[in-house]
Amino acid sequence: MSRILVTDLDGTLLGGAPVDRRRLRDALAHHPEVTVVFATGRGAPSIREVLRDPLVPKPRWIIADVGATVLDGTDFSPVEPLQGQLRDGWPGPQRVRAALHRFEALTYQHDVAQDGRCSYQLDRGRLTDEITDTVRALGCGWTYSADRYFDVLPSGASKGGALGALAEKQGWAVDSILVAGDSLNDLSLFRLGARGVVVADAEPALLAALAEDPFVHRPGRRGAAAILEALQALGWVTPDSGSGRRRHSLVVGYHRPPFHWTGGGRQPPASPNGILPTLTSSFAGGLPGIWVAALPGGDHEAPLAHRTDLPLALLPLDAAEWTGYFHRACKETLWPVLMSEPDRSVFDERAWADYRTVNARFADRISAHAAHGATVWLHDYNLWLVPGLLRTSRPDLRTGLFHHTPFPPAEVFATLPVARELLASLACLDWAGFHTAAFAEQFRQALAGRPRLPRIAVHPLGIDRPAIEALARSRQPRRRAATGRVVLSVERLDYAKAPVQKVDALERLLTARPDLRGQVTFRLVCPPPEPGITAYDTTRTLLERRIAEVNDSWRQRDWQPVDYLPRRLSLAEVVDEYLAADVFWVTSLQDGMNLTAKEFIAAQSAQSAQSALTPGRTGGPGVLVLSRHAGAAAEFGDAALLTDPHSPDDLSAVLARALAVAAAERRTRMNRLSRLLGHEQPADWAQRIIRAIGGHGGDDAGGRPGGAKASEHR
Repeated sequence: MSRILVTDLDGTLLGGAPVDRRRLRDALAHHPEVTVVFATGRGAPSIREVLRDPLVPKPRWIIADVGATVLDGTDFSPVEPLQGQLRDGWPGPQRVRAALHRFEALTYQHDVAQDGRCSYQLDRGRLTDEITDTVRALGCGWTYSADRYFDVLPSGASKGGALGALAEKQGWAVDSILVAGDSLNDLSLFRLGARGVVVADAEPALLAALAEDPFVHRPGRRGAAAILEALQALGWVTPDSGSGRRRHSLVVGYHRPPFHWTGGGRQPPASPNGILPTLTSSFAGGLPGIWVAALPGGDHEAPLAHRTDLPLALLPLDAAEWTGYFHRACKETLWPVLMSEPDRSVFDERAWADYRTVNARFADRISAHAAHGATVWLHDYNLWLVPGLLRTSRPDLRTGLFHHTPFPPAEVFATLPVARELLASLACLDWAGFHTAAFAEQFRQALAGRPRLPRIAVHPLGIDRPAIEALARSRQPRRRAATGRVVLSVERLDYAKAPVQKVDALERLLTARPDLRGQVTFRLVCPPPEPGITAYDTTRTLLERRIAEVNDSWRQRDWQPVDYLPRRLSLAEVVDEYLAADVFWVTSLQDGMNLTAKEFIAAQSAQSAQSALTPGRTGGPGVLVLSRHAGAAAEFGDAALLTDPHSPDDLSAVLARALAVAAAERRTRMNRLSRLLGHEQPADWAQRIIRAIGGHGGDDAGGRPGGAKASEHR
């Protein structure tokens, strides 16, 4: 039997506390058999804006413009011939406005998007027979609601009229419909004889008109809470008792939770940027669904410490499982291949067995939480086997995976002993996303020849620019000597970031340019990896040896060329470093994006805009030196100084050029970088990807350069 919820928006579905709106949204997501229909006075453009709110459930059908418009909720196309029949005899807005122009009490709502109607403001007590007679003479109908809204409509149009026609078209029985409203222009919905719910704070005239109606539920609760109570009273949705597992329309799979447990407390990420903060802010902002993450280390004795306001499903892993899965299989086997350094890859059968086991446990947990037809959004190479497992157990799901890392050329990927196993799983994806077109193309080539390919898209991740800018404007930049230059790198310890190559390049530059002795300091902020990861031990040993050698060779009494900080800094401290830098030096051998480059641009641009001259600095804003192999290079191009970290001579030559850039060119380059950085928020990026995985995104681009349509890869 059909179950149809028809609801007004303002004051009804959009009313009440956010927690109630979230509960209603989740209840509807768990019961996809309930069809949602909007019945609103808003026009289509305004409804599109409403649907940007993650707490708003997606409608299958939309009755808009107080019943003059009927739209398919999947693509906003008019439902014909139904809409045309509702508008039969409509004289058009020009004739209506001309006929009503003489009534000073009517104020046309120019700022309200409307179609097939004319909407006015009309104060209480000023509605006259002369106005309504004029409307009838035009062959039109009208509604007056909330003591201020006067809408002129086609004679056959009303919310109830549109719903009745839509119900007939879809074959819905009246007793399968629940209508919800709060205003007098919702009265026609209740007059159809369907079940109804009137929310608290409804218009008194509506309450009076429905006082004797036995089919109308009046729970005395506001907005979404009243609708949910009515749905539960009808048995259409099940009250959440907290004892059963809830099913979600969206399940996010990422191997890390949004915190790490230090034994003394839960520590969130320091920066607002990156995938952990992006997912955290998205869920905190109302993103529907649940986040499945591993809880490494067997920390079972303090479960209460892991409770957050976020919808998390934590998958406990003991220390041995985490070591085999993450420290060995991910970091020693897969990571080197992703960085196009296959000679560094070490394959261990026992570690790969842990990788398979953990991926299987993720697939089981995701399946247990996913509603029928749900969207599953996976992240990164750590869960590469999950798509194949879900395709077998849950073919109803739509599964996407975003690669935050580079994807290597097909011939490099093929060096993995488990390449065929991984590609068979990746081919089961519905959607695959990347930061750059080059990585997307290499993924497509790796899957070439398979009968089924996912849609492939490019969605570069940005940063929370307002957060960085606000912090930058609040900081006092570090003063330094007029001749002093600071070259800065902020990166985790990883051979892929080429830290040793940078120290070598600096020594090469000092050898060629002895005049720079005492004039340039390379500050390397390079925190170590988490305990247990041994893949970078050789790099750390070599880096620290080379730093000691270079400093010993070139040190003066009050200066040494390398200032090494092997620890994590707070975000405020990192921003201080950005603001003090004359050159920001990114030399990744491979990099999915590199968000520190974007943070540097945001921080420097914010302070440059605040003050034409940064105190203590000569020569204008800093210069970004960016590896050609970082994803950010695809966005910024030659607005940065591009360097090739595989070439020792190029590394030192481009650094020398960066130190010599004149003030005017520095400002020009930073202005270009600031424009290219843009202002899209990471949460908006997440929403676009979720829509794309579900098949509703219109901006998917194929893996082929030139932006071929994603459907061509099916």
